Amino acid sequence: MTRSLRGIVAVLAVVVAIATVLSGTVGASPPASVPPASIAPAPPGTLPPAANGTICYYGACYDYVYGRQRVDASGASVVMYQAGPELDRADVDGHSLQELAVQSADGSQIVEVGWTVDRGLNGDAHPHLFVYHWVSGQESCYNGCGFVPTSRIVKAGMRLREDSAGVFSIENRDGDWWISYDGLPVGYFPGSLWDGAFTRLGLVQTFGEVAAKAAPSCTDMGDGDPGPSPRSSWIAGFRLYDASTHPSLEVLSSSPDWYRQGLVHATSFHLGGPGSGRCA
Repeated sequence: MTRSLRGIVAVLAVVVAIATVLSGTVGASPPASVPPASIAPAPPGTLPPAANGTICYYGACYDYVYGRQRVDASGASVVMYQAGPELDRADVDGHSLQELAVQSADGSQIVEVGWTVDRGLNGDAHPHLFVYHWVSGQESCYNGCGFVPTSRIVKAGMRLREDSAGVFSIENRDGDWWISYDGLPVGYFPGSLWDGAFTRLGLVQTFGEVAAKAAPSCTDMGDGDPGPSPRSSWIAGFRLYDASTHPSLEVLSSSPDWYRQGLVHATSFHLGGPGSGRCA
């Protein structure tokens, strides 16, 4: 597929996603409670790496393909393919996700939005919208812990359409971190969660992540196709708000033996892989 054709497909996918949201047919409400065993979505660079590149933390191991940029800005947005990865059936609390994270320069204050396939969290193997945040490097919880929902149409925890695309954005407005999906506000994390000290990002990261009890995992990243394949999952349309410079991603893989990047440009890249192979 040519680059121009891929761009047309991406735009059409976003149009379909927006139409679906506006029609009110996307997914269900978020779960009433978050299982405490759910593994936190953790941006690369916030956790200590293991010898093989996998990052292990509090009984879970993480693998990434990620784009990052150090920049002073008030927010960022990306368009992401919404895949249906196969998960390790023996690892109920593992997940596969793609997300956008805005962080303080030292990486300890974080706001996140994306989609996740997580049976322990959502009760099924389909992609769901999620939000999350960290304060001074401390975990919180999915879709809550101070998050203020503002929409009856787009809700944290709702199921998203597979094999389509969505626009995910985070922006600081008047001290609060607002999250939007396909241009519609989902809600915000109040600035008071950080005592008003986190109002600009110094680091932005957007990535695919696999979390499992042990590495290597058989869980797919993206749709399971390796990043160099034109059929693989992707992140595109990277934008910065009120930024000190133009968007330009540095794209890396923590565990290239299992998950890889490909088709890399300043504002887009492909990602994915089957991990250690098909799950039993």
